[in-house]
Amino acid sequence: MKIAVLGGGGAMGGLFGGYLARAGEDVVLVDVSHASVNAIERNGLAIEEKDGSTATIRVKASSKPRDVGPVDLIVNFVKCYHTEAAITAASPMLGKDTAILTLQNGWGNADRIAALAGRSRVMVGLTYHSGTLLGPGRVKHSGNGMTHVGELDGSSSPRLEAAVAAFRKAGIDTTPSSRIVDEIWKKLALNVCTLPTAALLHFPAHELIQHEGTIALMEALLAEVVAVAKAQGINLDHAERWQAITGLLKQAIGARASMLQDVEAGRQTEIDVVNGAIVEAGRRHSVPTPFNDAMVWMIRSLQARYLSQRP
Repeated sequence: MKIAVLGGGGAMGGLFGGYLARAGEDVVLVDVSHASVNAIERNGLAIEEKDGSTATIRVKASSKPRDVGPVDLIVNFVKCYHTEAAITAASPMLGKDTAILTLQNGWGNADRIAALAGRSRVMVGLTYHSGTLLGPGRVKHSGNGMTHVGELDGSSSPRLEAAVAAFRKAGIDTTPSSRIVDEIWKKLALNVCTLPTAALLHFPAHELIQHEGTIALMEALLAEVVAVAKAQGINLDHAERWQAITGLLKQAIGARASMLQDVEAGRQTEIDVVNGAIVEAGRRHSVPTPFNDAMVWMIRSLQARYLSQRP
């Protein structure tokens, strides 16, 4: 299968693209970062595993979608605020039957992609893998987990089966889901509780469950997510999610949340599709979300401060 990974120069795009290439798929990592593309083309993609070992994988990289040409599958890992620009730029890679699978954080990316490329192309998913970009062409695989993918309408399809088979062949534990929206909201609940909390306090993941204050805050954030999900007919169980979240945090020794990495690097965060998505849905369905409102206000203020100080 010919696969293009948007955001392939980043941590998650590099991980997935690298593993798919190592498994024999025809992969191109597509990224606007010339430094990343040049490093990967010159030296290969270096992936550092949790045990300290490093594998260098030869994989194609490009910043010019027109040179890539039509592909069977586009896997989208770009930050949410780059979605429209990335999908527009990717148009030369769209053939008659090209599918686009978004594995981005947050809620709302599928609609943005569908508005530009057509809803019939879009598949959605999420992953519990985590990674850190160490430098151009260098990625650390900091956490393993399941990847869930599905069609928007919950149906099965040959293209979904092909994507699952390719991921599994690459060693990426993947399951197709007929209730993919529920699965996305389960991951969204995790992100809502942990990402802004870690970013504001500069806590590594495991420390979030070591303090009464952070535990109380995350439980309050989760309660609002569950209420907003219920108002939309989305199946989300508070007790199951809290157990899953705390279980993941216990295992994530030293892991640094993606939003914390953004803050430390002085980058724009994805707060608008994480806690912001809960606030927006709460307003539509008349569900109060004061804790999520507060997190949005604080993260937006923090990023406005450092973004305004850029040279």
